[in-house]
Amino acid sequence: MPALSYFFPAHNEADNLDPLVAEALEALPQLADRFEIICVDDGSRDGTAEMADRLAAEHPDVVRVVHHATNRGYGGALRSGFGAARFDLVAFTDGDRQFRVADLGRLLDAMATPLSAGTSGTLSASDVVVGYRLKRADPPVRLAYARVYRACLRLFFGLRLRDVDCACKLFRRSALTDIRVASSGAFLSAELLIKLKESGAAISEVGVPHYPRTAGRASGADPRVVATAVRDFWVLRLRLWANRRTAMRRGEPVLAVASTGPA
Repeated sequence: MPALSYFFPAHNEADNLDPLVAEALEALPQLADRFEIICVDDGSRDGTAEMADRLAAEHPDVVRVVHHATNRGYGGALRSGFGAARFDLVAFTDGDRQFRVADLGRLLDAMATPLSAGTSGTLSASDVVVGYRLKRADPPVRLAYARVYRACLRLFFGLRLRDVDCACKLFRRSALTDIRVASSGAFLSAELLIKLKESGAAISEVGVPHYPRTAGRASGADPRVVATAVRDFWVLRLRLWANRRTAMRRGEPVLAVASTGPA
């Protein structure tokens, strides 16, 4: 691929940052002619910010950092990552190293493979490729939340994806141009995919390995995070029922800057 923006949210991920950036610097040249690595430091207090700045200083041509003065949560970190991305293909994983950067190659291959022909007979390529974890390396409570969440998304939004919150995704910038999202929490990823589906984007899936977290601490099962996601879920559902057009235009644009390279 000619150009790829890769970003990852990082909240108190000091122990993961060095190996993750080293992994990205090794893997991405095999996947794209040009690339950038964006670390979104989400108000970390463990040295993540200082380490990210050091890595950006050591690799000024490809590594950049976005700092949040305070913790904005997962959705806020994703917003900043999308906003900072400059190239026409945008991918992200989490900063906890539960995915390998090299496995973005699976998503790129899927995006380059034409989908089945529709009624017009023409072949189309994916606008979005969503990874699904082949075997989730998560504790039981998170697996239970995920099963319920997936069922609710299928029932109330018709979003028939195996792993909506898998933090290994690839987007064509063109598909994101007119998309706006209102959530600032854990529901942002689902809201983004729901609105992409509603806008007619072609979404495909591909399996990716998932690895146990070896450093840092997960916060996705925090009751406050879950409660906020539930609230955002119902706000979007009710607004789509009331006025689809207004609901689709609610929120802030996903993208913040113009593209600087072809996909």
